[in-house]
Amino acid sequence: MHFPATRLIAVGASTGGTEALKEFLSHLPPEIPGLLIVQHMPETFTRSFAARLNDLCRIRVEEAAQDMPVLPGHAYVAPGHSHLLVEKSGTSYRTLLSKDPPFNRHRPSVDLLFQSVARVVGKNATGVILTGMGKDGASGMLEMKRAGAYNFAQDEATCTVFGMPKEAIALGAVDEILPIEKMALRVAQHCLVPV
Repeated sequence: MHFPATRLIAVGASTGGTEALKEFLSHLPPEIPGLLIVQHMPETFTRSFAARLNDLCRIRVEEAAQDMPVLPGHAYVAPGHSHLLVEKSGTSYRTLLSKDPPFNRHRPSVDLLFQSVARVVGKNATGVILTGMGKDGASGMLEMKRAGAYNFAQDEATCTVFGMPKEAIALGAVDEILPIEKMALRVAQHCLVPV
């Protein structure tokens, strides 16, 4: 599969997200565009969580650090102590970490990741919101949609908690609602299409 080089995928999850992310990431093809991931989790767990996912996936999964190039076939999990943002670097993207105060009571915040992706990546972005309590990510996903991104939400039947996807759907920020087991294939299919 050949994916457009300008693509980027932004993913947000909370309660139940560790299993949902395992299901999603383990079925992605190794050439998939780079992924930035916020999973609400204490900072002592994010590095080992990324390492465990890396062992299960065909893509490389690692904890995000400051100023990492966002490469195809790589997923970057926000460290539990910082917001994960993105910046342009020539024709590609780099990670940016921020110690700004919690947003929606969360650091890392899905909303701040999605807002950053909306500003920097725009129509070349794909958003994915998975199981989680609360509304973190809903307003940021709406900003992504307004910037031209295409967004996916996990369906209620396969969510541990339908809070975050439900809020994003209610705002009209979501283009497709899917069970978690179909998410990887559809996201990959969508990312193959040139913008």
